[in-house]
Amino acid sequence: MTSLPPSDYLVDRRQLRRKLSFWRVAAILCLIIAIVVAGTRLIGTNAGKLTPHIARLSISGLITGERKTLTLIHDIGEAKNVSAVLVSIESPGGTTTGAERLYDALRKLSAKKPTVAVVGTLAASGGYIAAIGTDEIFSRGNSIVGSIGVLVQYPNVAKLLDKIGVSVEAIKSSPLKASPDGYEETSPEARAAIASLVNDSFEWFKALVKERRKLSDQELAAVDDGRIFTGRQGIGLKLVDKIGGEQEAIAWLEQERGIGKDLPVRDWTEQKNLGSLGILGISARLAEWSGFSELSRTLDYGQSLSDARLLDGLVSIWQFDSTQGN
Repeated sequence: MTSLPPSDYLVDRRQLRRKLSFWRVAAILCLIIAIVVAGTRLIGTNAGKLTPHIARLSISGLITGERKTLTLIHDIGEAKNVSAVLVSIESPGGTTTGAERLYDALRKLSAKKPTVAVVGTLAASGGYIAAIGTDEIFSRGNSIVGSIGVLVQYPNVAKLLDKIGVSVEAIKSSPLKASPDGYEETSPEARAAIASLVNDSFEWFKALVKERRKLSDQELAAVDDGRIFTGRQGIGLKLVDKIGGEQEAIAWLEQERGIGKDLPVRDWTEQKNLGSLGILGISARLAEWSGFSELSRTLDYGQSLSDARLLDGLVSIWQFDSTQGN
């Protein structure tokens, strides 16, 4: 083993220190640049909300009535510079209770600001409940609306367990406790108990539609069988007010609600704390702040998949049954 002369050792040490110092400075500069870019983006976004504008509130995916969504709606209602609200809907529905919470929040918002729903591809079941929470509904001709109904679904593996010789024992305080559970054939009593829940929520749903859309009993009966309709069909059935998108909705706000012309439209989104997001979510926020919107949307999709969960309880949701396809 050879050792470096003292002079060479000192030179080697100095070079190593210079390299370490360079990378430390580079890392600090990168961090400062990232903070400045993020701050600039945030300041720019908030600055746009300090002047009069139309707020765009997006309701998408499964509706669960999350607290952060309800807080966002409340904040829009309290914002002095929000002149009106475009509620953009892309949703098949969700839990019935979640839709109820969202509907109540939108009705409170509508009492403070003019609101108009703009249906994209789909506003069905709980998504349609959100739409009728606004003052006016616009949809494309081929948008899907309706699916007025409530359902409970649960798997039943009783026959499978019988085949493999497995039984699930239960000691209940009464026959209807935790029924149906999917481990045994559903009794008529249990089926009737669940049906009463579904029917009660269904009556609530129909009453909302009848009141908000000003339908007669006969008109309600024509749309309350769970079917979906196109926007064009929805016009004749009084489920939709007008055919159109955001431009038409803004024109309606100007003409019917006296909103100033040419007001900018600003997106209002939930405030996301980086600490509460997964790695994909953090990466998406950094990509968004850095101007890579396509990458941000891709990463957000991955985050939504990782956060997906089964819906519990009564649901108001439109589901396409692929087993019944061509």
